[in-house]
Amino acid sequence: QVQLVESGGGLVQAGDSLTLSCAASGRPFSGNAMGWFRQAPGEEREFVAAFRWELNRPYYADSVKGRFTISKDNARKTVSLQMNKLRPEDTAIYYCAGRLHWTVAYYNAEQYTYWGQGTQVTVSS
Repeated sequence: QVQLVESGGGLVQAGDSLTLSCAASGRPFSGNAMGWFRQAPGEEREFVAAFRWELNRPYYADSVKGRFTISKDNARKTVSLQMNKLRPEDTAIYYCAGRLHWTVAYYNAEQYTYWGQGTQVTVSS
């Protein structure tokens, strides 16, 4: 059983940067799709970024494009999320997710099989 574990969250000020990491415990993750989602209080879980392993290609939500970068960690076969120019509206619990095969619905949380427990990111104004 693959388990994903996020780290790197914290409390920062608007304009600051944070890097989130995702590690796989149990069996190594060998899927082709990994992503980051976030959920603010009272809101639905929303897509942030995804990475298609076989094509080495990232995908982003419009709200984070140009500010966030998803990149692969070859050693751990997982992904990290570099977040720059953070805004108060980025405040949420951030989740790492994975699935074995790529899907055109990569932005849909229901498509992902494996999930971490989440890490809190709080951005103060």
